[in-house]
Amino acid sequence: MAHVVCEPCVNCKYTDCVEVCPVECFHEAEKTLYIDPEVCIDCALCIPECPVEAIFADVDVAEKWKSYIQLNAEKALLYPVITQKHDPLPTAPPRQ
Repeated sequence: MAHVVCEPCVNCKYTDCVEVCPVECFHEAEKTLYIDPEVCIDCALCIPECPVEAIFADVDVAEKWKSYIQLNAEKALLYPVITQKHDPLPTAPPRQ
């Protein structure tokens, strides 16, 4: 099992989650983050850190976001690893 970054992260990109990841599985694209399922160890430390509730275990992804499972697997390979927190995008919703 791996974790998945879903739609709430798009145009948001809070990066609190990357600081707690023990295996550097997060990758940063222009408008969102992705998790590499081959690197993720299913520790779930990232889930409570996401202020917009965009991260789920792959088995818990809502039906409307199921495409994000494959999207994370594919896109994580295209973007660099991110390990340090930085400011979210200006379009990010307020923290919940």
